[in-house]
Amino acid sequence: MGGRAMSILKTRRFSVDDYHRMIEAGILGKGDRVELLDGEIVEMSPIGGEHAACVDRCNHILMRHVSEVAQVRIQGPIELDAYSEPEPDVSVLKRRADFYSGGHPTPTETLLLVEVAKSSLAYDRLKKAPAYARRGVRELWIVDLETRTIEVYRGPQAEGYASLEVVAEDGVLRPLAFEGVEIPAREILGG
Repeated sequence: MGGRAMSILKTRRFSVDDYHRMIEAGILGKGDRVELLDGEIVEMSPIGGEHAACVDRCNHILMRHVSEVAQVRIQGPIELDAYSEPEPDVSVLKRRADFYSGGHPTPTETLLLVEVAKSSLAYDRLKKAPAYARRGVRELWIVDLETRTIEVYRGPQAEGYASLEVVAEDGVLRPLAFEGVEIPAREILGG
C-alpha cells in the first residue's frame, strides 16, 4: 500500500454510566427502544401484537408458578457488567425487599431470562445468548414465534451455553431454579 500504514478505525464502547448519562441528558429518550450490549447501543425491534401477547402469557404463567419465591419483571434492565445493560422480555429474579430500587439486578440475582423472538431471533441467539452466558446467567429461554418452539439454554460458560434443548409445542419446560415446576410449552406459545 505504498509504504503508508493503514489506519484502523476505532470504535468507542459505551459504559453503563455513559449510557445512563445519555438518558439523563436527553440524548436517549424514554421512547427510544434501545439497550446497551457489550458497549454498543442497539436499537430493539418494535413490539408486535404476537410478541406482546407472548410476553404477557409468560408473565401470567411465571407469576402463577413462582411469585411466592421470586420476582417476575417485564422488559426491565439487567446490569450484566460495566458495558452491558440489556432489557430481556421477562426476567425471573431472586426476591429482594426493595424490588431492586437500589440498583438493577445482576446475573447472580437472575434465575431465568426469557427472550421472545420473531424478527430478533438472530440477535437473541448470536449476541444476547453468548453475552448472558459469559456473565453467568444460569438459564435462558428463547421463544421462537416462527417455529413455535422454545430454546432452553443452560450451563453458562465463557464461550456460550453448554447445553441447548429445543422444546416443541407439546413439550414441557422445567425451570432449573424451581424444583417441581412444569410448564407446558403450549401455554407460553399460545393457541
